[in-house]
This record gives sequence, C-alpha cells and structure tokens, in this order.
Amino acid sequence: MKNTLLFFLLVPIISFSQNKDSMQSTYTYLALGDSYTIGESELLQKSFPYQTVQLLRKQGYNFSAPEIIAKTGWTTDELEEGIKEHKFLSKYDFVSLLIGVNNQYRRRDVMLYKMEFEQLLKKALAFANNKSSHVIVVSIPDYSVTPFAQSKDLDKMAKEVEVFNNVSKAVSIQYKVQYVDVTTSSKESKNDPALIAEDGLHPSAKEYKKWAQKISELVAQQLK
Repeated sequence: MKNTLLFFLLVPIISFSQNKDSMQSTYTYLALGDSYTIGESELLQKSFPYQTVQLLRKQGYNFSAPEIIAKTGWTTDELEEGIKEHKFLSKYDFVSLLIGVNNQYRRRDVMLYKMEFEQLLKKALAFANNKSSHVIVVSIPDYSVTPFAQSKDLDKMAKEVEVFNNVSKAVSIQYKVQYVDVTTSSKESKNDPALIAEDGLHPSAKEYKKWAQKISELVAQQLK
C-alpha cells in the first residue's frame, strides 16, 4: 500500500519535469521570404509563420511571435537588401527561407537565382547559430493552378517553378538544412477553391495551416 501511494505521488512530479524544459525557454523564429511568408491577402496571424508558432505553443513550447522579413514581390536580391536594412537579434532558434517565385515570374536567370539563394541560405544559417537542422527551406508553391494564372502558359509556368525548386532543394541538401515541400500540397487548390485566397493567387489560411503543420513537426523534433 505504501509503495502504491508513493508511485501515484511521483507520477505528476515526473510528468512536470518532462515538460519543464520546454516551458522554461522562450524560443525565437525568424521567417525570411516574400508574399507567401507574410500571407498576402490573409491576416498576418494566418500566415504560415504565425500558424507554426501557434501549433508549437499548443504542444507546450514557449515561442515568441515570429519575426518576419518579407515583402510582396521580393526577389532574392531584394530580400538581401531587406536583410541589410533590418536590425536582428544576435541569433535565432529557428529560421525559415522561402524565396524565388518572383525571380521566376520576372524571368530572372536561374543560375543567378542559385548564387543569390545560396548567399541567403548562408545568412539564414548564421542567424540560426550555424545549426543546419534549425534552418528550414520551404519550396515555391505551384501557382499555375490558381485563377490568376489561367490566361498564361500553365505548363511552362509549372515547369519553371519546378526548375527553381530543384535548385533550392539541391542547395539545401548541400548545406544539410531541412527542406519542406509545399508545392505538392499547393497543387490541390486546383480542385479545392478554399485553398486559395480571395485574390485568386495566394494560398488561403487553410493552405498555410498545412504548411505550418509540416514545419512545426520538424521544429518539435529538434526540441524533443
């Protein structure tokens, strides 16, 4: 009887100690990108960085609001300039990078994109204190399936996005960072209008949630 009572008294203490570390630390998340990162046409709180943090908080991880360096229309070089003008923390626990759709849309050279993307990824690594597993590259969505693109050469657009994604994935593998494919998910909006925002181009909050779920799972794995 005495041993049984001792067991039940210890259970909540053990459970508390397991969650203690996750609640004691306040984690930081830096999101670098363009319109997809700020959640164009949706509330900022519905963007994938904010939804990622919300999901992690529900799991007991104490995250600050995400710090976002992104603007609609930005290409790799414009993100680079935006970074130069921003005052950052000394380091971040996690960093995501999603950039390139405007390089493709403006017909920028893909090899130039590779060079500039690699420089941005190096910066992302530096922000994350060179912890490659804490840097997450997010693929470019396939916007050829959106109403916005219907008057254009859809096959050409989709193939070009694929080429840019192949480049970012190859560089990600080279630097051993995490890579999240949201392109496959984005194609589902062809048959589900609820996955597209009111502007007929950008993802909806519902689609961003799917991205956030993938990213939050990767982040939680690093914090266990």
